[in-house]
Parts: sequence; structure tokens; C-alpha cells
Amino acid sequence: MTYLARLLTRSRRLFVALVKVMLPVMVAVEIGRQLGWIDALGRTIAPAMAWIGLPPEAGIIWITGVFVGVYGAIAALIGLAPGLEISVGQFSALCAMILFAHALPVEQAIVRRAGSSFWATAALRIGVALAYGAAVAWGCRLTGTLAEPLALDWLQGSAFADDGGSAGIAGWVESTAFSLAVTFAIIVGLLVLLDALERSGATRRITAALAPLLRVSGLDASAAPVTTVGVLLGLTYGGALIIEEAERQRFAARTRFLALAWLSLSHALIEDTALIVALGANVWIVLVGRVAITLAVIAVLARLLDRDDRRDAALGPNAG
Repeated sequence: MTYLARLLTRSRRLFVALVKVMLPVMVAVEIGRQLGWIDALGRTIAPAMAWIGLPPEAGIIWITGVFVGVYGAIAALIGLAPGLEISVGQFSALCAMILFAHALPVEQAIVRRAGSSFWATAALRIGVALAYGAAVAWGCRLTGTLAEPLALDWLQGSAFADDGGSAGIAGWVESTAFSLAVTFAIIVGLLVLLDALERSGATRRITAALAPLLRVSGLDASAAPVTTVGVLLGLTYGGALIIEEAERQRFAARTRFLALAWLSLSHALIEDTALIVALGANVWIVLVGRVAITLAVIAVLARLLDRDDRRDAALGPNAG
């Protein structure tokens, strides 16, 4: 009973910290969506998609994902699917962009609460998304790889099309409450899992297994366990744990920034990747390539960022 009480207390503390960040941003994003601001912004940047090698509709889909999330991008894709002409290579590039940069208002607010710069990590995600998307789209076009057209008409009658729930404000309130309840349940499960891994010694073994990769990337080994959770399951949960671990272990700003930059670029590799691949994206592009680019970017950042205390201020949450 004492263990259960401590578990629920810790879970509630983490959950409250997340809700204070997430809920106001979720409300603001929903207001912007209802007013048509997100759709208008997507249409504004649609012509610029041609420079990346993607059709104009890709701009609407990506911007929706940037502000709302992966499921918001899928909802936009469903609406545009009947008139969307896109190859497998282009679609894979678009999906990779969505995975690199989605739900930025909520996720980067969590990053800031965890102790890193909102704007630095958001700019990193957008920059890498655009660069990688353009490289994939133009690379596939020039080499003829994955050039076959992708049929998306099936989405109109799929389970994805019915995932939006009830329409209007009541539907949004219901889906938001359900999402928060699921978040709390997952936090409880994660804390139990992490405690079991710690007691069994699995955490030390996982850290040792990650050591070669960590040496390449420059990430501090002390941040490996919580970073691994976020990479596999999601930035929300990894960020929540980093919030707590950063206070307990007093991570340096450089360590927090590199761990959160890694989570910002590559997280929820299980759920999000499976979902995107099910839509028709190429797994080598949206998973293998994404992880490889993340590793390269973090390795470069680790070598560019020295351990100077003066630079810590530029990497912390007060920088944005």
C-alpha cells in the first residue's frame, strides 16, 4: 500500500505538471482550427511545397500536423485524398516531415517545461523536416525511386475517417478528456515499468547497450533511460520523466538540450511509425532514415556545443 501511494502521488505530480502545459495550448490550437487560421496558413505555404518537390496540398496537410498533430494531419489527408496526386516517394517525404515536426505548440511547451528552449528545438524540428523532406522528394524524383502513384481513395471509408469522434465543441471536450485520461494511465504504467527495470538491473544493461550509440551522438549516459522511453513511446511521456529526472539528477543545460533535441526529432517510433507505414509510407524513409538523421544531427550539435556555463543559459528554457 505504501508503494501504491507513492506511485499514485508521483504519477499525479507528473500528470498535473503536464496538464498545466498541455491543456491551455490544446485549447488555443482548437480555437485556431475552428476559426480557420490553420487551414489558411496551410494554403498560404502550399505554393512553396513545389520547391520541396511536393504537391500544393502537402502544405495544408503538413501545417495541420505541425499545429494539431499526426492525427490532425491524417484528418487533412482524408479530406484532400480524392484530388491528391502523389507518388509513394513524395508521400513518404511528406510523412517524414510530419513525424519530424508535429504538434509543436503542445510538444515544445513540454520541452520548455523540461528545461530547454522552445524556439531552438522547434526551429530544429522544422528545419530538419524541410531539409529531409526536400532531399527525399527530389532524390526519389531524380532517381525514379518509389515513383509509382499512391492510391488514397480507400481512406474515405477507413477507420481513420471515423476517428474524429463527435463534431463540434462537445466532441473536442470528450476526445481531450479521453486523451488526458489515457495519458495519466500511461504515466502510471511507465513509472511501474521504470521501477521494475531499475530494481531488476535492466536499466543498467540498457544503458550499457546504448553506450556505443551515446558516444557517437554525444548524449550523456545519465539521460539514456528516460530518453529511451520517449524515443520509443513519445515526447510527452519522455518529457514528463525528464522534467522529474532533471530536478533529481540536476542535468546540465547541455545534457537536457541534447536529450530533448533527440526526443523532439525522433519519438514515438512504435506507434507513429506503424500508423504512417499503414497509410503507405516507405519504412526505410520514415523510420531508418529518420533515426539516422537524428543521430547525425545530435552528434553535430554535441560537438558544436561545448560545456561552457555561459552557453548553458542560451540552451535553457528562458531562451524561449
